Amino acid sequence: MKTTHPLYGLMAEFDNPTDLVAAARRTYEEGYRRINGYSPFPIEELSEAIGFHHTRLPLLVLIGGVIGGVGGYLMQYYLEAIEYPINVGGRPFHSWPSFIPITFETTVLCAALAAVFGMLALNNLPQPYHPVFNAPRFALATRDRFFLAIEARDPLFEYEKTKQFMQGLEPREVFDVES
Repeated sequence: MKTTHPLYGLMAEFDNPTDLVAAARRTYEEGYRRINGYSPFPIEELSEAIGFHHTRLPLLVLIGGVIGGVGGYLMQYYLEAIEYPINVGGRPFHSWPSFIPITFETTVLCAALAAVFGMLALNNLPQPYHPVFNAPRFALATRDRFFLAIEARDPLFEYEKTKQFMQGLEPREVFDVES
């Protein structure tokens, strides 16, 4: 008895990066938005071709840095001026110049943590399993082949129409990717 798994999408295999970028550009122009390209090395034009134009990571890093800086400063203020005031050398309890180094360090620390964890979250990592790993010949994506995938949850995805469209891109092969 053969079990059928739900369809994740369709994937096309290409021989070179030029064909992949051209196919990705044409796919995006056709209106598909849930697309992704896979290659053995980074292709700068590919991200533009599939419509990846911006990321929210810089905003997350800024927010993390601001929270770290304000939090570090307020932590020192609370400790030095409210909770445990000690008169050291006649300085006022709220001596802001002495707060600068730790404020800077907490800003950098929180911004760096926001960058690392934000990058992981925005890229859905760690991801030990992904449906494209089920695709035949996908292991070649780390060697010498280039792949373009259209997800089944794309609003324009209709199996027959999308498969016909992908075959019109002149790939080496088009195959189903099961979830």
